[in-house]
Amino acid sequence: MIIANKAVLVTGANRGIGRALVEEALRRGAKRVYAGTRQPLAHHDGRVTPLTLDITNKEQIQRAVEEVESLDVLVNNAGVALVSEMSNRVSLEEHLAINLFGPYDVTQAFLPLLIRSRGAVVNNLSMNALAPMPLVPGYSAAKAAAFSLTQSSRALFARQGVSVHAVLTGPVDTDAARGFDVPKASPESVARAIFDGVENEQEDIFPDPMSESLAESWRNGSAKGLERMLAAYVGAEPVKP
Repeated sequence: MIIANKAVLVTGANRGIGRALVEEALRRGAKRVYAGTRQPLAHHDGRVTPLTLDITNKEQIQRAVEEVESLDVLVNNAGVALVSEMSNRVSLEEHLAINLFGPYDVTQAFLPLLIRSRGAVVNNLSMNALAPMPLVPGYSAAKAAAFSLTQSSRALFARQGVSVHAVLTGPVDTDAARGFDVPKASPESVARAIFDGVENEQEDIFPDPMSESLAESWRNGSAKGLERMLAAYVGAEPVKP
């Protein structure tokens, strides 16, 4: 999957990693970049098509599908990270709605277009999908669930020619990580690494120095081996979108 001359959709495209992904797709020669945001977005490049897209709003998702003529790469980037107590169920439900069910609904809606193009789904997750950060239990739980869903989608969608990539991001210099005093990667470097991983057919992408330190042990570890073993049980009959 080479980004040049492809149609790419990025959710959460107004700032941080999402905005950097839009610019990186353009730099790599994408023919069309659909920028999904909750608020109106203007862009100087004529290849960018803004989409009003709250990923928790099914009506907006459907309208976005109607506006997109073709799609090769869907990047589920929109998300939320809120500091909350373990006892705060409302916060947990909000994290699940945005970080799990939102990407699920967007992916299901655009899957027919991706099957047609034999395209790719890219889910921007987090290192916290592998191990939780106790200060953000709702976020960590939602990202872990989203990672599991990504792994299942990878096995199931492969029969229809659609690849699925998990991005296991570490600390990035964005608004979401402003309160954490740790070394952070730039959104631009992370965006480059994400598309490098897609173009190099990496199932699990570790796009920054902190997450990259985990890459080898993850790819050669027992959990990844178990994922591959269980994926082999997927039957030969295609799953209808």
